[in-house]
Amino acid sequence: MNTRFRRALLTYFRVPTFVAAAFLVATFLALFVPARSMAQISVNVSVNTPPPELPVYDQPPIPADGYVWTPGYWYWDDDIQDYYWVPGTWVLAPQPEYLWTPGYWGTEGAVFLWHGGYWGPHVGFYGGVNYGYGYGGNGYEGGYWQGGRLYYNRSVNNISNVQITNVYNKTVINNVTVNRVSYNGGSGIHAEPTAAQLAAAQDRHIQATPLQQQHVQMARSNPSLRASQNNGRPPIAATPRPAVFSGSGVVRAHNSPAAGRDAEAHAPLPQHPSVEQHPPVEQHPSVEQHPPVQQHAPVQQHSPVEPRTPQQRPPAEQRRAPEVAPPEHQSAPRGAEHPPEH
Repeated sequence: MNTRFRRALLTYFRVPTFVAAAFLVATFLALFVPARSMAQISVNVSVNTPPPELPVYDQPPIPADGYVWTPGYWYWDDDIQDYYWVPGTWVLAPQPEYLWTPGYWGTEGAVFLWHGGYWGPHVGFYGGVNYGYGYGGNGYEGGYWQGGRLYYNRSVNNISNVQITNVYNKTVINNVTVNRVSYNGGSGIHAEPTAAQLAAAQDRHIQATPLQQQHVQMARSNPSLRASQNNGRPPIAATPRPAVFSGSGVVRAHNSPAAGRDAEAHAPLPQHPSVEQHPPVEQHPSVEQHPPVQQHAPVQQHSPVEPRTPQQRPPAEQRRAPEVAPPEHQSAPRGAEHPPEH
């Protein structure tokens, strides 16, 4: 009895010990590998509510060397029960050799899940969404790191206001159907991660920088960026720097309401030339100066019954011919008046 009882106790305590060990290993991985969290976590934020299409906008100029373009995206707020636009922006890389993998929406049945973006040595899978400006749905064609410096592809980056020598030109050919769908799966984009993208998901990652997180919070607190108010065309579509939503360089989506001073400067510009060109055309009052023709009214005093409208002028002038026959009406001054009229 004692032996059986002892074996039962040993068997009883072995299982909890194994479970506890497994729990400790899982806790260790969760605590000491936090860099993968942004890549792996999927948050259920919406049911049967797909995100709006991606708006069309121009990329603002790069503020300085070392900045990486992070495209804009739609995010969800449970409190307001609405999507809001997080503007695209240039972000200083948290460390050399790191690039940004954008977040994306994916479907799981009727549920839409958000896969957060992250920094890493390689660009991973972002749902095949074509965010533009180097993020065509697969990898990144906007630049690469070499020797601690980021080389920019001028064909997809707006490098117009600063002097950057580490540039190159490479035409990006997009073989994917051009659309503005912003999610993967369901009736959206059907793309699967490649072997290289799956390997990139296992790299060491860095979550969004504090400025990027502040950028998201500012977008959340701006009512004009909510989809229900801007109908998918946010007035602040992209900014030169994160968490800066006004001033020079802030751009709006095409055909969207004006946003800030920059939008006020852009909105009327296409209309000014056409409006200013109309006055010269309308100033053809040389045609309207035929009122000298109306000065023949004194000559038409022989027939005061006839109206003096310009349309009936030719019949009046034709009746003047027989009046010129008498000698008293053939004075030189009257004959001299007709050549200037002609």
